[in-house]
Amino acid sequence: MRYEGSVYRPPSEAYSLIVQATIGCSHDRCRFCSMYKDKQFRARPVEEVVADLREARSAYRNIGRVFLADGNALVLGTDKLLALLAEVRALFPECERVSIYGTPQDVLRKAPDELRALAGAGLAIVYIGAESGDDEVLRRIDKGATADEIIQAIRKLEDSGIAASVTFISGLGGAELSEQHAVGCARVITESRPSYAALLTLLLDPGAPMYEDLRNGSFEFMAPEEIAKETLLLLAHARPEKDCVFRSNHASNYVPLKGTLPRDKDRLIQTLEAALAAGAFKSDHFRLL
Repeated sequence: MRYEGSVYRPPSEAYSLIVQATIGCSHDRCRFCSMYKDKQFRARPVEEVVADLREARSAYRNIGRVFLADGNALVLGTDKLLALLAEVRALFPECERVSIYGTPQDVLRKAPDELRALAGAGLAIVYIGAESGDDEVLRRIDKGATADEIIQAIRKLEDSGIAASVTFISGLGGAELSEQHAVGCARVITESRPSYAALLTLLLDPGAPMYEDLRNGSFEFMAPEEIAKETLLLLAHARPEKDCVFRSNHASNYVPLKGTLPRDKDRLIQTLEAALAAGAFKSDHFRLL
């Protein structure tokens, strides 16, 4: 298997076979992110990716899941993705699902019949970093998409038969934009109806452009109590019409939350309120990207 640079995957892909279909991220301008600064974006030739898949077949008896990296491999042309999915199906008949990172713009560029074809070929989940549902926060972090475009992309995936797993970042707007950030994230969850939604809490690596804002004092991290109140506001406003698996149990989070919206909303709110009352937050020493 050939890997280039640092390789990242969603927490739920911990036991998946990870194969780089692309190198880096084609957008690579999000100001909070340093994940792909060590490489230049490029698409790997299909033949190289297939060679890695075949090597994995010779090395592993059972491969239940495959994750196509890097940062937004969904940017590849549909014909290339279909070729890779066909190879996965042929090599790993035991494979339960294939997943991938994608940006909202990657999804919006594909026609509905292309997405349905990818779903039929085995693409089960697209992980989308929405980060926020507020246009001002999205502009400040240079996300490259508006809240309405994010909603449209998630709906398009779900309508095609591909589950959308959408990530938001608590504290991303700072105290100044906290309320509109929370309400905007809730709006995205409510109106786009994703299968999965997750909350991370902002941490900044020195390689992230936004780290300079922290150094010069133009941005400050929010306190754990402020993050909890922001999350309470998000939960209060999130009203998805279908079940949405909700997770806020990443290593970066101050209070672990796990449930399904809207069914578990009251329990999640009670957990946060209890943490606020007791001051029971994870120490910053134990929070990790």
